[in-house]
Amino acid sequence: MANITAGMVKELRERTGLGMMDCKKALVEADGDMEKAIDDLRKASGLKAAKKAGRVAADGTVLSKISEDGNFGVILEVNSETDFVARDENFLNFANKVLDKAFTTRESDVATLMAGELENAREALVQKIGENISVRRVNMIEFKNANDGIVDGYIHSNNRIAVLVAIKGGDDSLAKDIAMHVAAVNPIVVRAEDVPKELLAKESEIYSAQARESGKPEEIIEKMIQGRLRKYVAEVSLLDQPFVKDGEVTVGALLKKAGADVISFIRYEVGEGIEKEEVDFAAEVAAAAKL
Repeated sequence: MANITAGMVKELRERTGLGMMDCKKALVEADGDMEKAIDDLRKASGLKAAKKAGRVAADGTVLSKISEDGNFGVILEVNSETDFVARDENFLNFANKVLDKAFTTRESDVATLMAGELENAREALVQKIGENISVRRVNMIEFKNANDGIVDGYIHSNNRIAVLVAIKGGDDSLAKDIAMHVAAVNPIVVRAEDVPKELLAKESEIYSAQARESGKPEEIIEKMIQGRLRKYVAEVSLLDQPFVKDGEVTVGALLKKAGADVISFIRYEVGEGIEKEEVDFAAEVAAAAKL
């Protein structure tokens, strides 16, 4: 019986993407033969999907769906590895199935939403297309009563950005305009007072370091810091931003004129926050040539 080392298990995990116990068991059964263990694992169902699970899926699509009465909306991001697959009919059909189930069940937990039939469909799609496919996130906005407010949305033409907005007062047209603004300008919060304290502290630290390089007196530096913070807060707060379709009026003023207010918004952009691996093909070829 071969001695199965931790290094052998680690190598098999890296080469297959499977769990430690599965890899250890396969090595034991193959008497330490790495290639035989890989062949045995390849025969196991689901290996192809698991093998690609470690590859970065930073492309894909975002979708949304609004109820007919306008009091409920759901927003979803489904990722692929490449833009080519993101435009594939099979991928888009799968994404819409996930969206429909989320809309019907009101389920925002991805694991719960995907359990069973949808997860089986995802694994089958991975095997068919040959890329990692993942449902990254799903969220929703709902008013319990139709008269409480309006939910509407906007999807950028290439399905890279999707927005849901909930407003009280106004009409569908106003809600859609606000959603379009959020898609274009990307505010962080609705109101200035909603900006997280830790974010303000971080910005203050940056501005402080910049201001002190000026060599000005401390009281002037403090005024510079506060001025920059006020400007920053206005730039990231939806109600203080110049309206994208009319820069002469702020979003807050637009809403006030219509007797409306924004309750909340959700903005998804494909792959935001995911560190996409950059492939240097020239370096890969050069490295291969040395083998």
